[in-house]
Amino acid sequence: MSHDQTTDKLIRMANQIATFFLSQPEAVRVDGVANHINKFWEARMRRQFFDHVDKGGEGLLPLVMEAAQKIKRPVAA
Repeated sequence: MSHDQTTDKLIRMANQIATFFLSQPEAVRVDGVANHINKFWEARMRRQFFDHVDKGGEGLLPLVMEAAQKIKRPVAA
């Protein structure tokens, strides 16, 4: 899978998680997205996610960008 396809897939996955949490009370949305990604995404996925976020996060929902502040940033490989 090319880098662009991988990034597109991560964007789609992150946005799907955020879309689910948009149906939850506002008070739990950000933590819900961050906790889900921290729990289920391996370091390699989070590293690619942050590569994209650091470049502006094009395509990511605002809730994902807000949750990024609480997602564990893996150490560089």
